[in-house]
Amino acid sequence: MEMPVSQDSRPELVELIRRRIESDGGIPFADFMNLALYQPAYGYYMAPRTRIGKAGDFFTSSSVHAIFGRLVARQVHQMWEILGQGAFSVVEQGAGEGHLALDILDAVAEEFPDFYSRLRYRLIEVSPDNRQRQQAQLAKHAERVEWCAFDEVTAVHGCFLSNELVDAFPVHLVERQGDELREVYVVWDGNGFAEELRPPSTLLLNEYFARLGIWPDDGCRAEVNLGALDWMRQVAGLLQRGFAITIDYGYPAVELFAPHRRAGTLMCYHRHCASEEPFLRVGCQDITAHVDFTSLQNAGAATGLTRVISRPDSSQPAGSVKQAPRSLVPKIRRQIAAAGQRCIESATSA
Repeated sequence: MEMPVSQDSRPELVELIRRRIESDGGIPFADFMNLALYQPAYGYYMAPRTRIGKAGDFFTSSSVHAIFGRLVARQVHQMWEILGQGAFSVVEQGAGEGHLALDILDAVAEEFPDFYSRLRYRLIEVSPDNRQRQQAQLAKHAERVEWCAFDEVTAVHGCFLSNELVDAFPVHLVERQGDELREVYVVWDGNGFAEELRPPSTLLLNEYFARLGIWPDDGCRAEVNLGALDWMRQVAGLLQRGFAITIDYGYPAVELFAPHRRAGTLMCYHRHCASEEPFLRVGCQDITAHVDFTSLQNAGAATGLTRVISRPDSSQPAGSVKQAPRSLVPKIRRQIAAAGQRCIESATSA
């Protein structure tokens, strides 16, 4: 794929990436995606920009209606009961503009005041722009909320929460050619960014598929989110006792890497229009890839997490738990169903 730089790209970011490519002789797509999204001054998630909502580039479940946050609040309250109803922390990473956090805190304050009085809500946010939006959004819950860096979080007794976070981690793009796995590198052709297929930048890419026992078919592309596995291991290490909830777009590996997904799942979003052109609107569009929940759950299991709830449907959460008895799984599922029905009835009567 070859694509001239579009006029609505951030020129400073394009030049920064071009210089990096010139210096390195080409970079893996994962490095390009990392710079396009997270370069501190000009990256899509870092620079001031309206990303969510009608005036932005996409909607999230929590930006559309409070019902999603109220459902999560009921689940988190159930977790608090399981853990003994003492001090409880929710640690949310990548909270966007804070819609989900606000809906959870509003619901807990209204429905479970005892829980609210023992709740500490911590947000991990790398984007200064998002942090400002979160602070404004959550002002009325200021006594319950604090911001911190990932490495400042230790010994969590409660729940580590993320919603539409992992799908925005930088991914390696690979393509199967015969018996070989090739990786997409980004180069500069004098007029814009272009692709080159090269040997993998790391042995971890071949090891990823070997561990799954699943490979892309010949001629098929796929995304490999190595960062998600490291992140899951780190999250497991932060939990002293509690749960991890990861809600995102994705599939089990057997579905994600199925032969009919010849082009993979990489997508870009700008002004509510989807495309498969990551070299357009550099720094001005979101870039995402579906999550491999099989590998994510395996990474959690290897560090002590036990799967409690998972769904292959991308609209459902995959949850993991540490130190919660298996006998509680049916109760948790019944609580989710009951909470959903009550919220639907409330929304209908409003």
